[in-house]
Amino acid sequence: MAFTLDPEVAKALEPMAVAMAEQTTCTQSEEQTMTESSASPPEGSVPPDDPQRHLTVARPNEDQSLPHFGLVGDTYTVLVTGDDTAGKYTLIDMHVPPGGGPPPHRHDFEEMFTVLDGEVELSFRGQQLVAKAGETVNVPANAPHGFRNASSEAVRLLCLCAPSGQEEFFAEVGQPVTSRTEPPPALDEAAQAAFITKSKALAPEYHTELLLP
Repeated sequence: MAFTLDPEVAKALEPMAVAMAEQTTCTQSEEQTMTESSASPPEGSVPPDDPQRHLTVARPNEDQSLPHFGLVGDTYTVLVTGDDTAGKYTLIDMHVPPGGGPPPHRHDFEEMFTVLDGEVELSFRGQQLVAKAGETVNVPANAPHGFRNASSEAVRLLCLCAPSGQEEFFAEVGQPVTSRTEPPPALDEAAQAAFITKSKALAPEYHTELLLP
């Protein structure tokens, strides 16, 4: 049965209706806040250990089963992959013979070099510097850079890239070799042209730009 509320009564009930609506909204907001709070760990807390991840130990001087890739005359041994670090970084052991080193390039990830033996000439945004054994250089993401071994002795570097992915690029364009210091096979003119073409084509997939003439 339909009925009409007296206007005076309806007017008197308006404040009560508004208060009830505000209380309902407040209760819903509090419940949402409590739900979000219970779903998220406290700020600054450390996540629980992941037993599915394992310790990684690389012994490049002894373990010849590590992946070794030859390119641009150098030999790069992958010590720690993105699979080992949940994609956070990769670590590469670089053997650079006299005259070796990559051409100028840039990429959207950080790259850090620690010189273990010898010294290399580094180019960074057009400036030149020399990094010697015991020194570490960090190259910011997106900055043009390159390095070259201008000495008469082989150079050994540790290269850390964060996040990972560079090791996959090396696997795509490099030639597998059997040890940390084995040089890649020499390329004739046609093979060198094919290598450059392949590198240029794959570089964008790995967030890299080759600054070739």
